Amino acid sequence: MAFVSHHFVRSLSSAKSLAVKHVTVIGGGLMGAGIAQVAAGAGHTVILVDQAEDILKKSFKKIGDSIGRISKKKFIDKPEAAAEFVQQTLQRISVSTDPASAVHSTDLVIEAIVENVNVKQELFKKLDKVAPEKTIFVSNTSSLPITEIANATTRHDRFGGLHFFNPVPMMKLVEVVQIPKTSQQTFETLMNFSKALGKKPVACKDTPGFIVNRLLVPYLMEAVRLHERGHGSKEDIDVAMKLGAGYPMGPFELLDYVGLDTSKFIIDGWHEMDPGNPLFNPSALLNKLVDEGKLGKKTGEGFYKYS
Repeated sequence: MAFVSHHFVRSLSSAKSLAVKHVTVIGGGLMGAGIAQVAAGAGHTVILVDQAEDILKKSFKKIGDSIGRISKKKFIDKPEAAAEFVQQTLQRISVSTDPASAVHSTDLVIEAIVENVNVKQELFKKLDKVAPEKTIFVSNTSSLPITEIANATTRHDRFGGLHFFNPVPMMKLVEVVQIPKTSQQTFETLMNFSKALGKKPVACKDTPGFIVNRLLVPYLMEAVRLHERGHGSKEDIDVAMKLGAGYPMGPFELLDYVGLDTSKFIIDGWHEMDPGNPLFNPSALLNKLVDEGKLGKKTGEGFYKYS
């Protein structure tokens, strides 16, 4: 009995989450900058990494502007406290164009680069050779299999997914993705890290789209098919879903906001993985708009035109 108790206690202690103090974010785009911002705002030391210095300069400025807006709301009628919050947060962030040096003593690496599994694998393969054994690797991918990315490394037990949502400083949800070999300690560490950022984490398995996109993308594609079949105008479908289902945006408005190229990339990848699933069928209309460069709000035209 004494042996069982000792073994039980030892198992519990080994599953305790690790303290995350130093975070390295790879990718200085919109998502990477947002993740770096919330991590620094929560008191973590952060290195933001990108290949280009000009991208890092733009990212740092965007972070500063965003923190400035948040501080004014956080410290209403307390300008000194707001200024101090901005200064302290920015002081916790440094930038680098050298990912290898940026991970040499980090606790957590968060990858937020282009949605290309080969590029992600190549990055993690290199980082796996130089990062400390304790370091946890995660991907912020929204649609690619975490296991496939993790296969480029030797640390499957210290690999998972942290899927943040755009805009990161405002959106509360984080999907914490476990692959079959993710250790309980790694999972608990990622859950607690997400909570420390002020987010609401939900546990996910490594399935296509995890939870949100697995439900959302087929819904968006079915709205497009409904319109393609002539069963409803895009305007009426948007109004119906906003007023009938209580959605803040209609499916076509949301597609334009997300980017039609992004949605096409996701559905094409899923169709390739599971061509027999009708929920993953591509759309001729979506393909046509993307081919024409009409990608949504970011190009000024998608399903709707934007001035």
